[in-house]
Amino acid sequence: MGTRRYPEEFRREAVELWRSSDRPRRRVAESLGISDGTLVAWIHEFDRDEEPGALTSDWRAELVRLRKELAEVKQEREILKKAAAYFAKETTR
Repeated sequence: MGTRRYPEEFRREAVELWRSSDRPRRRVAESLGISDGTLVAWIHEFDRDEEPGALTSDWRAELVRLRKELAEVKQEREILKKAAAYFAKETTR
């Protein structure tokens, strides 16, 4: 059985579809009529082609969101620590 060559645009779109989907990789591959192994190879191919350390805009947006959320959680934790210390002091009087 010969190997079929898919256009780069199709391969790139398949990888982006998988990255943006909440479906398992195998299901995305099946919906496109390709094997899971083929999709894995394309994912690795395009990961290798990307600049080392570069973040896609989706990853960058997620990183910004998570950093903001982390800062809020740290602030809330500090407030709760202070409140717990205050109430602990009040109950020992």
